[in-house]
Formats: sequence, structure tokens, C-alpha cells
Amino acid sequence: MKKVCLILCLFGVISCFSQNKEVLYNFTSIPQASMVNPGADVSYKFYFGIPILSGISANLGSKSFSAYDLFADNGVDFNQKVRNVVNKSSRNDKVITNQQLEIFSGGFRIGGKESRSYISFGAYQEFDFFMFMPKDLALLALEGNKDYMGKSFNLGDLSLKAEVLSVFHVGFHKKISDKLVLGGRAKIYSSGANAVSTNNSGYILTNQTDGTPNIYNQVVSSNLELKTSGISAFTKDEYEGNIASDIAHNTFFNGSLGLGLDAGITYYFKDNLQFTASIIDLGFIKQSKDIETLTYKGTYQYQGANPDFLGSDDPEDVFDEFDKAIPRDTLHNKYTTWRPTKLYTSLQYSFGESRSDDDCNCRGQVNKRYKNAVGGQVFAMSAPRVPIAALTFFYQRNIFEKLDAKVTYTFDTFSNKNIGLGLSGTLGSFNIYALVNNVLEYKDVSKANSAAFQVGLNFVFQQKE
Repeated sequence: MKKVCLILCLFGVISCFSQNKEVLYNFTSIPQASMVNPGADVSYKFYFGIPILSGISANLGSKSFSAYDLFADNGVDFNQKVRNVVNKSSRNDKVITNQQLEIFSGGFRIGGKESRSYISFGAYQEFDFFMFMPKDLALLALEGNKDYMGKSFNLGDLSLKAEVLSVFHVGFHKKISDKLVLGGRAKIYSSGANAVSTNNSGYILTNQTDGTPNIYNQVVSSNLELKTSGISAFTKDEYEGNIASDIAHNTFFNGSLGLGLDAGITYYFKDNLQFTASIIDLGFIKQSKDIETLTYKGTYQYQGANPDFLGSDDPEDVFDEFDKAIPRDTLHNKYTTWRPTKLYTSLQYSFGESRSDDDCNCRGQVNKRYKNAVGGQVFAMSAPRVPIAALTFFYQRNIFEKLDAKVTYTFDTFSNKNIGLGLSGTLGSFNIYALVNNVLEYKDVSKANSAAFQVGLNFVFQQKE
């Protein structure tokens, strides 16, 4: 049980947001836009990102509470703040995060001067975390069962996934015609640490026998399972290494391996009416390094006076009975995890035709360029229980020849007032971009339920006709 508590505490303290990158999607003056749609309509002679600095992103937040709810200096006891957070939450509230750090990236055109085919490549580190709020377990831990006679506390509320991994990828992108662009990307995953506990069930129930106020019927029915890879070595008493450096080493050089793919399309109904769609991270990892599965399966039933675990009575027999009824088993079987697959689609209408001073336009079709674009985007992501979805409306503007802006308004599980802002500017061949979500909350970040950003530096070289 010590290992279970350790792992859950490590991951449970993180409060997080979704993996939707609505500002980056189809923002094609940024090379990294192809990472969320390998079929995006971009063109260049070649580009490369500045190592480590070409793509840094983090998404932080929570649907149920903010940092202010827990840490505000308002005279309210911390334990009461925790109770308030738990009481106002539900078992379907999600806690999610995604962090990425691009190690290196680049791309170049292949074929002759008139070729419309491109190769891209790169590697990045990623951290994923997903958890439903364990409402009943938190309530039981805080309040006990004294005031909840007859209530069944659902152990199935415990549902989480977490992983640290590296991704190496190679992509191919081709403009088939002036109307159609197709792209794909192959990925190799290397998982340094993984924890999964999603198929749990069971309950804890306490009833009081009528007419006998001190006689109780208590039942614990448990079907709990926690699978880990790359973690169990750190929980052993004899471990004397550095956890951060060892996980980093496992992530890049000694991780469990997997395969994945991305695919995308851009299609023009008209010169100024564009449809896009992509599927990202359709893949799996075969967890095979330092694997351990902990299970707590069985049923324990107690009938009689409530046992006094803190008094003079020796509770050893009670604990022994519990351990026999719900034993902890440790297995070492390989298991497979699926990546959180993302789906994007958009419809964009462009207007305000203008001429470019450049012979080549990297933001869309070569023949025509528009200063404005409006449209909508739909996002969906696979998750335990039910998928996550979001709807985004956007306005994009070419402010100057090499300065673009995008504004988004997103409705999702976490907020209905998420305004995002993105800027991408190029000076010579040097490209710099910055994207943020939920800008209205930045006036007091401690009260924000979510905050996200992405920044990067690239060199982009266009073909001069």
C-alpha cells in the first residue's frame, strides 16, 4: 500500500488542463503547426528549430478548483478549504495536463525546384497526466463514514493515467494539387515512466443494525489495480540514485518502446474556403521495462461493534483478517498502453485578398494570399469513460507582411470563456512565436482554472522564385 500511496501522491498533486492546441492548429506561419496537422498547407525550402527552444508548451489547470481555493490567505482553515473543494466537485471532473519540450526539429523540400514534397523530422519530450476526481475516496478520507451510514463509497472513482516519454518522428507532406494537401508522420515512443489505474471497481459500505446503535455491518469489496513501468525501482528502500536523472535516462535511452502515426489533410473547396482534418498520436507502447502490477482484490465483511483501532484493544487480528480477505498481489506481466489520440477538424473562410512582396507565400496557397480568415475548429481526445471535446471559433489576421495574429474563443469541459491569442513574426529567416490560452484569467493567475502557453524560435528559409 505504501507504493500505491506514493505514486498517487506524486501524480495527484498536479492540477492540469487539456491537450487541445487550438491556437497553434492551422496557424501555418509557424512550422510547428504541422505537428497538429501533418497535412497543413505550408511551404518552405527548409527550416530548423533552435534546439530546446523551438517548442516549449505547458497546460495547467483544473475544472473543480483553482490555486486560490486552496492557498488564499483569507483566514479559512486549510482542511476546510480542502473539504470545500471536494464537496463542490463531482466524480466526472477531470484533471489533465500535457507538457512538451521539443529537443530538435527540422524539415526540407525534396525533389526539384517545382517539387511540392517535404520531409520533416524531430524529437520531443512529453509528459501526460489524466485523472478523474476521486470524489468518494476523498470524501471518505476527509469525513469518515460516521455520517454516511448506508452510503456506498465507489472505489471505481479512482481512475488515472500518467506517463513520461520521448518521441522520435519522421513526416512526409505533399501538395497533390492546388486543392489538396496530404501528410503523414511515423513515431517511435520511448516511455521512461508509466502508471495506469483505470479499470477499478468496488465499494465500501457501512450499515447500522436497527435497534442496536453500536452494531455495524461493514463491507469492503475491492477490485483495484495499479500498473507501473519504470517506477517500482524508485520505491525500494535500497534505491540510492537520483530519480529525475534516472527517469530522464530511461526516457531517452532505455524506455519501453511503441509505435504511432499522425495523418492530416487540407482541401480547398474554393481558393478562400478551406477544410482541414488530422488525427494525432494513433499509437501504443508495449510497457516492458521495470514492470509491476499491484492488485487489491477480494471482499472483507465485518459485523459487530465498531473496532477500536486506536484504543487498548489489539487490532492485529482485524488487520490479519483484512489482509487475508483482500490480499495485495504483485505481478510482473507486460502490458500495453494506448496514447491519448487527438482529432482535429476545421473550416476556414478567408477574405481581403492582397499581394505579397515575397515570391513565395508560406502561409497558404502560392497564387493568392488573404489578410483575414475566420472559421471554426473541433477537437476531440480519447480518455477513460468518455472522450474530451472542444469547439473553437477563431479570427486570423496578417497584420504586416511577416507578422500574423490569431484570436480564438473556445468552449470545452473546463471553461466557456477561454480566449486565446497567438502571434508569429519573422525577421529575415528568424521566426519567433508565442501562444497563450485563457488570457482573461491572467489578471490573477491564482484564481484561474486553467492557463496554457507555447513559445518557440525557428529559422525558416523560403524558396525565391
